[in-house]
Amino acid sequence: METSVETHPHGAMRRKDREITDRAEMDAIILSSKVMHLALADNNVPFIVPVYYDYDGTALYFHSAQKGSKMEILKRNNLVCFEISIDAGIIPSDKACDFEAKHRTVIGLGRASFVEGTEAKRQILHRIVARFTDKKFDLPDGNVNAAGVVRIEIESIKGKKHGF
Repeated sequence: METSVETHPHGAMRRKDREITDRAEMDAIILSSKVMHLALADNNVPFIVPVYYDYDGTALYFHSAQKGSKMEILKRNNLVCFEISIDAGIIPSDKACDFEAKHRTVIGLGRASFVEGTEAKRQILHRIVARFTDKKFDLPDGNVNAAGVVRIEIESIKGKKHGF
């Protein structure tokens, strides 16, 4: 079944008043969070997992053990969807059905590829760690080579906010 642009998740946004169109604002959301929710699909079965990540302005990066569900799924199907949110909260109401979610969110589609090479992986791992601490760590070759590092080339991205 084909999906039209109007009904596809990255087609036209229904609530234009909540849409973020400024890429700099979307980038700020991506850089403000630490956890990305990564959605994968395997034989028409969805799988979602939170991961720590880094962002270079065009691609997202995360690390993982080289074995496990997400890495095995990515080998079979590298199309991913990601979600990054900040400022989550509730906008209360006097009516039960009028409560709303306060948030700033970015959702995107992309293609994942495995990063190869000790130095390329080491640089990305250092950048992911740097998002959490100023402390510098030695990353031995054995640990770096044992890690799986994935690059997500962003193909489309949308932003939405409410309550701001």
